[in-house]
Amino acid sequence: MGFRALAVLSHRYPAIIIVMWVLFLGFCGINAHKLPGVLKDHGLTPAGAYEQVRQILESEFRIPGDPVLLVFEKRETVREAEFKRYIMRTLQDLQGVEGLLTVRSPHEEPGMVRGNLAYALLSIDSKRYDTAAILEDIQQRLPVDGNMLVRVTGNAAIQADVNRASLHDMKQAEMAGIPVAFLILLFAFGGVAAAAIPVIAGVIAVTGSMGIMVLIGERIDLSNFVLNVIPMVGLALSLDFALMLVSRFREELRCMEAEEALIATMQTAGRAVLYSALTVFFGLLGIFFIPLPMFASVALGAITALTVSALTALTLVPALLAVWWPAMKGKIRASSGGKGRSKIWLAWSSYVMSRPIRLGALAAIFLMGCLLPLSGMRLAVPGADSLPTDYASRLAFDVYRDHFIPPETSTVYIVGGKALGREKTSNLARTLVPALIMDPLVLRVEPVQGRQLLIQVMLAGKPDSHEVMSWVRAWEKRGTDAAAPFLLGGEAKFQQEVYDAIFDHFPQVFLFILVSNFIVLFIAFRSVLIPLKTIAMNLLSLGASFGLLALIFSSGQPGMDDGSIAIMIPVFIFGLAFGISMDYGVFLVSRIDELFRKTGDNDQAVMQGLSATSGIITSAAAIMVAVTLPFAFGEVAGVRQLGIGIAAAIIIDATVIRLVLVPSLMKLLGKWNWWAPRWLK
Repeated sequence: MGFRALAVLSHRYPAIIIVMWVLFLGFCGINAHKLPGVLKDHGLTPAGAYEQVRQILESEFRIPGDPVLLVFEKRETVREAEFKRYIMRTLQDLQGVEGLLTVRSPHEEPGMVRGNLAYALLSIDSKRYDTAAILEDIQQRLPVDGNMLVRVTGNAAIQADVNRASLHDMKQAEMAGIPVAFLILLFAFGGVAAAAIPVIAGVIAVTGSMGIMVLIGERIDLSNFVLNVIPMVGLALSLDFALMLVSRFREELRCMEAEEALIATMQTAGRAVLYSALTVFFGLLGIFFIPLPMFASVALGAITALTVSALTALTLVPALLAVWWPAMKGKIRASSGGKGRSKIWLAWSSYVMSRPIRLGALAAIFLMGCLLPLSGMRLAVPGADSLPTDYASRLAFDVYRDHFIPPETSTVYIVGGKALGREKTSNLARTLVPALIMDPLVLRVEPVQGRQLLIQVMLAGKPDSHEVMSWVRAWEKRGTDAAAPFLLGGEAKFQQEVYDAIFDHFPQVFLFILVSNFIVLFIAFRSVLIPLKTIAMNLLSLGASFGLLALIFSSGQPGMDDGSIAIMIPVFIFGLAFGISMDYGVFLVSRIDELFRKTGDNDQAVMQGLSATSGIITSAAAIMVAVTLPFAFGEVAGVRQLGIGIAAAIIIDATVIRLVLVPSLMKLLGKWNWWAPRWLK
């Protein structure tokens, strides 16, 4: 169906379209509030040797691979015997918790009690039971004592707190973002009717996407990050798409009747929305190349939000315009502010076009300066440090780490195959143990007797250090090539698998997004240089935003404690912001292309196109910042970093890139902007 047909249907049958969207909103609204309940953990779970070893440790050696920890603490005045009774009573009270498999008391083996502190290990069946319900039951059974304290931590408890904090962050961002976005729209349009249309589209896009993801989440595991990505992407895109359509419709309404104005709007701004949505879609599709559930979940959630946003923009928004156009036309006639703002943007366009080399050089210098902090960017797999320091699970984990885990060390488990037999297992142990003891990075080797080979190795260095991960890779290769193969597990192995899954596949993500966006932009503009220039500008703005992100979080405040950035955040920002930034680029260049095809004058087309779209691009960017920047004040470090990174990319893209660098380059390139080989046209 063409854009003209969509416009005609929307103008003649708006009630039918609006009713269909109301029914969709009602159906999805019933389910939307259930989304937090169907989300699982972070989704950074590689399907490699780490998971195999974790299962072997639990089934064969009764070592919980991902335990819940109870961290006990007493005052100095409390005697050891009383502390021991308190611990025993606490563990006895946990008998009967549904889903609790095993309990390892701190008095069963040495090293689990240290002065005024102790910890117990609980193994839970998270596959058959609701983890949140198990944790809540455990928490309710813990005794309260003024002189002694017990707190719950471990990955499951930390993740439960991250889920709660993410829900809080989403609600806070929506409460702050939507009213600010409405005020920006009210200022841009000068009327409630025009300003309300994008907000209605945004609410439907977010609610509808959340309802759809609930249905998906009942069938597959979804990362908790979906909870923040959907409102961020859904609000930003739906508001921007609607803003472009409403602003163009108001412009056409000055000199046309409503139906003709709607047709012209859909054939120009509607076309730009479609190509913008395609660039965003391919940007998100590239994230699927990384084989970790978190990335698939985020890409799926964002694509769902994008699809609903694009559909509302191309169907619901025209229908609302067809109904409310009389109120908007009256506002247009009564208002003179729009003309004043147009003159300002026309003056700016003229200023940029008359100084393309000077202003282009200044913009390039600024962007290069933003790239400098990138050398200090440190990435890390998020853990308890993602939470604020006043969360109980974070406090307990800090106590456990500081008092029971030797600093700057890593524990690696080496497990032999069960089918090796006792003789081969003994021979493998006799071969490996001396080699491990001689390794300069190994601090301690502890073989464990059993039907299978198990060697616990302590290494010098943190699990995410370059030396430790290189050691794990080397010994994994040795285990694969050995006559009697063995597997490696433990936190260091987990970190190495996550790092490799991301960095080994990111070149595919990068190449796919660049090539697919080039194809879409070439089809849209029939030019070789415009897609190349647009992609280059996007890469510059993203690089600058990464530099600012590294600068902001390099001191450790207000991000993760050690000044690191969550390892998935740059990938998310690249996939999300690359497509979202294309939104402005497509809208600006579409208008310039439209004018160039009418006049054949490159300079005039660039100047008029820039002046006609600058106000809209600025408003759109302000709206995107309004709905993404509130996440920068969230409680989860990764969410804060995502909000700041995307907001920074949008601000740089909508100002330095779109208002200065793009027109400067288009002025300098002249008619070469529109060059393409004849056989490609």
